Amino acid sequence: MATVAEWIEGARPRTLPNAVAPVLAGVGVAIQLGAFGWWQSLLALGVALSLIVGVNFANDYSDGVRGTDAERVGPLRLVGSGAAAPRTVLAAALVALGTGGVLGLVLVATTGHWWLLAFGALCLAGAWFYTGGRRPYGYAGLGEIAVFCFFGLAAVLGTVYVQAGEVGWTALGCAVAIGCLSTAVLTANNLRDIPTDLAAGKRTLAVRLGDTGTRRLYLVLAVVPFAITIALGVAHPLALLGLPAAALLVKPLRVILGGSTGPALIPVLRDTGFAMLALAVLLGAGLALSG
Repeated sequence: MATVAEWIEGARPRTLPNAVAPVLAGVGVAIQLGAFGWWQSLLALGVALSLIVGVNFANDYSDGVRGTDAERVGPLRLVGSGAAAPRTVLAAALVALGTGGVLGLVLVATTGHWWLLAFGALCLAGAWFYTGGRRPYGYAGLGEIAVFCFFGLAAVLGTVYVQAGEVGWTALGCAVAIGCLSTAVLTANNLRDIPTDLAAGKRTLAVRLGDTGTRRLYLVLAVVPFAITIALGVAHPLALLGLPAAALLVKPLRVILGGSTGPALIPVLRDTGFAMLALAVLLGAGLALSG
């Protein structure tokens, strides 16, 4: 039986900034629009956290039963390591995803935007079929696109919409910026796993692009958010408060562009997540102050 510490590691807490950052950025935009609602924000955060924990457990289960995690370089996988039974990890995934679904239903019911039910169903399907089902799209090189859409566009714009009832260019800019950094986290993860994914037949985008191409992609994903921050600063000068977050990407960029491989890439995930969280806090605060 897996220990509590192993379950926590299996939930992959280093990925939690991918859920928190887009909500914080969305809250900043909502405040700037004069539409902030604390309970909508908390519900949106609950949905995002539940979904990311659920997708992490679902990936653990699906990859484990497929044997993809037989030779694992990164953090502990519960099924692949034998620390927990597949059915138990599957149950944990379903509980987390179900919790996100319930919180999303409450959010929809209290805001009256019933069309968001279809949006929520799409998010749940995306969480499961990333590595689940007969043809998981994460194995076909579409994982980065999904992360950009779900933990960038959907999470930021959804947080804004349930409070303001509208989205605009500022919200879209924040969504793209956060989405790029969220995607950069997965890109670094998949760069590390190229050798093992190749052996397991997992054709991630990193496998398709190759080592050099993936490192270039990470560079682009790291630069674009701050170009967008500068652009947002034209209309909202205080948005430029987000620029200092770029300093947190100096170290991971050195690691990525320096050609490091294997375990040396693990800290890049953490550092990229922190940079994303810092940008969300600082950019969100700048936009809130602009309002």
